[in-house]
Amino acid sequence: MSFAFQVKNFDEYKQAYEKSVADPEQFWSDVAEEFVWRRKWDSVLEWNFTQPDVKWFINGKLNITENCLDRHLAKHGEQPAIIWEPNDPNEQHKVITYNELHFKVNQFANVLKNNGVKKGDRICIYMGMVPELPIAMLACARVGAIHSVIFGGFSAQSISDRLKDAGAEFIITCDGAFRGGKDIALKAIIDDALVACDFVKTVIVYNRTSIPVSMIKGRDVWWHEEIEKVEAQGNPVVHAEEMDAEDPLFILYTSGSTGKPKGVVHSSAGYMVYATYSFVNVFQYQPGDIHFCTADIGWITGHSYIVYSVLCAGGTSLMYEGLPTWPDAGRLWDIVDKHKVNILYTAPTAIRSLMAYGLNPLEGKKLDTLKVLGTVGEPINEEAWHWYDEHIGKKRCPVVDTWWQTETGGIMLSNLAGVTPSKPSYATLPLPGIQPMLVDEQGKEIMGNDVSGNLCIRFPWPSIIRTTYGDHERCRLNYFAAYSNLYFTGDGCYRDAQGNYRITGRVDDVLNVSGHRIGTAEVENAINMHTGVLESAVVGYPHDLKGQGIYAFVIMEQLPEDAQNMRADILQTVNRVIGPIARPDKIQFVTGLPKTRSGKIMRRILRKIAEGEMSAIGDTTTLLDPAVVEDIKNGRV
Repeated sequence: MSFAFQVKNFDEYKQAYEKSVADPEQFWSDVAEEFVWRRKWDSVLEWNFTQPDVKWFINGKLNITENCLDRHLAKHGEQPAIIWEPNDPNEQHKVITYNELHFKVNQFANVLKNNGVKKGDRICIYMGMVPELPIAMLACARVGAIHSVIFGGFSAQSISDRLKDAGAEFIITCDGAFRGGKDIALKAIIDDALVACDFVKTVIVYNRTSIPVSMIKGRDVWWHEEIEKVEAQGNPVVHAEEMDAEDPLFILYTSGSTGKPKGVVHSSAGYMVYATYSFVNVFQYQPGDIHFCTADIGWITGHSYIVYSVLCAGGTSLMYEGLPTWPDAGRLWDIVDKHKVNILYTAPTAIRSLMAYGLNPLEGKKLDTLKVLGTVGEPINEEAWHWYDEHIGKKRCPVVDTWWQTETGGIMLSNLAGVTPSKPSYATLPLPGIQPMLVDEQGKEIMGNDVSGNLCIRFPWPSIIRTTYGDHERCRLNYFAAYSNLYFTGDGCYRDAQGNYRITGRVDDVLNVSGHRIGTAEVENAINMHTGVLESAVVGYPHDLKGQGIYAFVIMEQLPEDAQNMRADILQTVNRVIGPIARPDKIQFVTGLPKTRSGKIMRRILRKIAEGEMSAIGDTTTLLDPAVVEDIKNGRV
């Protein structure tokens, strides 16, 4: 499909941006006209940031799957919707057309209905990167259920916490998953999670790895057996449930500055409109393009730019089950050549890890179908940007450096490929409809250019977070309470002399590790669960590969005789409580932590020590025990 809202040059960008600020309601109304609605909206926007309360396309009715699937069937039914590349390069890849995807989504929607799923039910999806994952998501949306996809690297405890928070009575999982050289026993992890979740009614299990699993009578059913029942019923087409524009589409859990993950809720209509708008414009999508996003669908990037936006645009989405460096560091480039990829969207961490292998893995790779390169998850350093531009894009592919968040639903700051200028390590300019501003600690706007401050957004966009599931006050406190009448991103930002934006990092207690946000409190809580640990404090420090590493300062009941063994034990505890993604890179055993007289840990001091900037620690006289700082400095690992 082609879209009237796609900007083609810098003048059109400026015109679109000016219109979006001068008359945002008319601007987004025009964009929304290009989607399929059961009933048009009565008014475009109602909002206040105090509650917060934001509603877009009021009283509009739709189902997102009719935009992802049904509307493409007449003209593009035989076009590939999803190309799936398996973990093992010797296994056959799959091409699923729009006709086939529509059929499979309807089939599985019938499975859900046969198992008692109704509109508004929450369904947890914990699967590997197989086509059945987007099929499950779309089937949930088809019947009006709210899906909550959990990344396959999370532990049983993390899953249990999320199931309880969402009240999810249904689970869709796999027996196991292939990822690089590892087999991950997903069903066994779900079984451990369900020990404390007896409210779960049904677990649907897709057979991917054929590893032995425990199937509990009356609760667990096989995906393929449920499909056979639907086939025996004649594969009836499921009439897509009519959803209100503001009905929730999904919940996605993200780490916060407290230990408890928060369930970010996105709406049916606003999310669809903005995710698709941003995809078409940032990547300058053209009909027939093959879009390869390397993210896991368990993260927002996979939701927005593997599944929903690409399918709404009638594009072809390439899914890859494995790792960029397995079985060798040329795998990603082999996939690009094999499937004639046009758009490649990946993380700076992946780029840096591939850089480390040198240029040998690129020998014999053509990469001549690539038109656009993108990066996501964290700011990309200049060295990695230039390597990506020169060796992957051959200096002929625009590199789009995208900044956005789980809470924003879609890309907010980015150059548009070949349309607006790029600048290495800068997200550059806001998309039309996005009104960024920089403020100081008191919330006073910092005007002009060549300035730094905290990044806020002054006006809502269609895919803005609606609430945190079951706890609206937490949404208010996290995003709207820091500065009056503004959405606070939690990021620091620099605006250069030309008005380009560069993200400088988190200003709250959240780390960005390999593009994944991890709350320091969540890691500390996990460490503190280890027997013998009295207290811990976690900070980030610069890491060559991950961007940010995790440095933990740990107080034990008594200093361990075998520090290396104790570190391994603590890492195992973090694995069990959260998952490998949150494992500290460095653990330093300390006798005390730098605290104020009121008991607050001075993380600023710990960050400087972790970074090795001993001379920049500053005044310590206000601490309860200033001598503890010298002890920590001397014991730095």
